[in-house]
Amino acid sequence: MEESALKVELTSLLIMMAIAVVIPLAIRLLKLPIAEVVLLILAGIAFGPQVLDLIQVDAAINLFGELGLGFLFFLAGLELNMASLRGRAGRLAATSWGVSLLLAIMVAFGLMALGWISSPIGFAIVLTSTALGTLLPVLRDSGELTTPFGRMFMGAGAWGEFGPILAIALFLGTQSALAAMLSLALFSGIAILVAVVPRLFRTTKIINYLQSSHRTSSQTSVRITLLLLIFLLVVAADFGIDVVMGAFIGGIILRRFLPEDQETELESKVEGIGFGFFIPMFFILSGVNLDIKSIIANPWPMFAVFVLLIIVRGLPTFILYRGILPDTRQRTRLSLYTATGLPIIVAVTSIQVAAGVMSTNDAAELVAAGVLSVMVFPLLARILKRPTNQERAVATE
Repeated sequence: MEESALKVELTSLLIMMAIAVVIPLAIRLLKLPIAEVVLLILAGIAFGPQVLDLIQVDAAINLFGELGLGFLFFLAGLELNMASLRGRAGRLAATSWGVSLLLAIMVAFGLMALGWISSPIGFAIVLTSTALGTLLPVLRDSGELTTPFGRMFMGAGAWGEFGPILAIALFLGTQSALAAMLSLALFSGIAILVAVVPRLFRTTKIINYLQSSHRTSSQTSVRITLLLLIFLLVVAADFGIDVVMGAFIGGIILRRFLPEDQETELESKVEGIGFGFFIPMFFILSGVNLDIKSIIANPWPMFAVFVLLIIVRGLPTFILYRGILPDTRQRTRLSLYTATGLPIIVAVTSIQVAAGVMSTNDAAELVAAGVLSVMVFPLLARILKRPTNQERAVATE
């Protein structure tokens, strides 16, 4: 029996890994103008129980998905440049997210009054989210991450990710809001302690050893990083806080306290582990667990949420950034990126379905709207992007 279960798990893992390998190759060779994450989710739907039924999900396979979600937010925190949260751009990002939150609350409670939704808090959080971790590779690959536009997006995306994560920790856990605030305060204290204590032992000898470990079998720096991630995931779970909070804060800690000359090499290795294995598993499993039949039967709620994402999250960005980003095309691109949401949506729906306050049907509609936003909004933003002088030169050759 155990051998049979192991064979099923390994077969499912083999199929998922094959999907993770084939999809980026197909995108590259066929020059498909679509985000990799979308095809990973679609492949999960195709190979999942509702279509081909070749991927069987159990506790072991689910663990890969949970770790993939953790890595996604860990790397988002690692990429976060705190400078993007300061100054005029930082204030605009905070204001824009605050306006989105107010709009989302009004929309959510209005829909609840009409009897269309039953969980207004979760619905409001979904509408304020930005898929920072999902979009970072897109902007990095296009060379925009270090540009002024990229820094504006980092600020807007950070608020669109950290704000909902904080709201999840406070309002969607099993505890009361007051107990959640106390748990969050204790967790933050532990996170600060975890961040500060290693600095007391950061001697030249230890730094040299950690740097040299990149070229040895010990890979101590990578092991310490994984220890930090898993430790904060465990602590977050113990305090009743969603794992995305622990992962995101873990990435911020590593970003802040790593020596500058070590950061690039270590980050590359951690990204290799995350994007090479765990993160694709998360997106594939998101498709596997998606109730696609209910969406096909009634797609209109999905389209309604899709439209609300651009109105609630994108419109405030478009209006408020007109002073700092006067170019209408660039401002539209920024609005489309900030309205793109998926990982937070998956996290919110997973929590609420597990708590019994949201049906799998409603969860599927929200996740499908997030998938649609990842399919459409980045593609539109890419179309609106003005080519650089170098790109124009290549095009004319």
